[in-house]
Amino acid sequence: MRVRLKPVAVLVAVAACAAAGFVVPVQAAPPITVTSKTPADGPIQYTVKIASKTYGNAQETRTIRSGQTDDYTWMTAPPGGAVAVPERCPNYSSFSLDANGSAQRAVRIRLAPIVAENGTANVQLSVQASTPHGKTNAKVGGKAIQCPGIQRLSQIVRFTMSTNGSAKTVTLSDGSQVTVSAKR
Repeated sequence: MRVRLKPVAVLVAVAACAAAGFVVPVQAAPPITVTSKTPADGPIQYTVKIASKTYGNAQETRTIRSGQTDDYTWMTAPPGGAVAVPERCPNYSSFSLDANGSAQRAVRIRLAPIVAENGTANVQLSVQASTPHGKTNAKVGGKAIQCPGIQRLSQIVRFTMSTNGSAKTVTLSDGSQVTVSAKR
């Protein structure tokens, strides 16, 4: 048998218990909100890929949140192998060197996304790259030496993209292509 109490009867019973000195703990549960939206500040997996005849090919995937930045750095041997760089070269500190002191190709990409409530990311990509290229003659202490030349790229690109797994490809001023994909 089921007994259903009227709300007035329950209120009178609780008031009577309180008047008699009984403590009745009352706790209200917070309302539950169900939403299909993913918060804009949640972690997002970004894959950054570069395809360049000059600076090489590389790809890496990482997870960051909206408003954070992440630096991707790749160093590879240039075509034709290692390029020795004499320490006396005037541009010695400009090269990315391996453990043996040989010049390498280097690509540094800083990814800085800001994700809106609708899931669209406003992305700023900062690209810096360098590679040994050709030879230059230099005079150091009155002596002529040959030093490798250096080719550089420095560019900032801004674009918007979806964070639903699709990819966005941008072409840099030298023809290199950077592809960014994002998924939650």
